[in-house]
Amino acid sequence: MLIARGRNNNDMEYNHTQVGKLISQITVIVSIIFVITLILDDSALIIIPFVLFVFIPMSSFFSLNVRVDDKQIRIKFGYGIFSKSFNLNEIEYSKTVRNKWYYGYGIKFWFFPRMIIFNVSGLDAVEIRMRNGKIFRIGTDDPITLDYVIKSSIKPTA
Repeated sequence: MLIARGRNNNDMEYNHTQVGKLISQITVIVSIIFVITLILDDSALIIIPFVLFVFIPMSSFFSLNVRVDDKQIRIKFGYGIFSKSFNLNEIEYSKTVRNKWYYGYGIKFWFFPRMIIFNVSGLDAVEIRMRNGKIFRIGTDDPITLDYVIKSSIKPTA
C-alpha cells in the first residue's frame, strides 16, 4: 500500500493491490491436478481446451489493484484483462460497507440493491455513489484508508 501527499495538501495518491486468496489457491490446485493428469494419462491432452477455458478467467481475477490520483479511481483485475476508471468529479459520496457473503468474487451485477461489485477476496468494500445515481462497490482489505483517500479527493459541486 502506498499513500503519499501530492503537490497540494488536497491531492492524495493511493495504490493498493489485494490478492484473492481463494482464487489463487483454486488456480494452483487446478494446475496441479492438470499436470498430474497429463503425467499419468497421455490421452488427457483432450482436456487442455477445458483447462484453458477455466484457468484463463480464474487467473484474470487473482488480484485487484486500486489506484486513486487527483482525477480518477482506477481499478484493474489481475494482469489487466478488465479495468475500469471513475472520475472523482462524478462521485457524490463514498462509504465503507460490508458485502454479503453471497455477493461473491469477480464482477457482479446486483439488482436489489442495484449496484456493480468488484471483488477478489473478503467482505469489506468501499461503496461509491456517482452523481448519476449509479452505485459501485470496490472490494478491499484496506477499506478505511481507501474511503479516506476517496473522500479527501472528491471535489464538491459548485
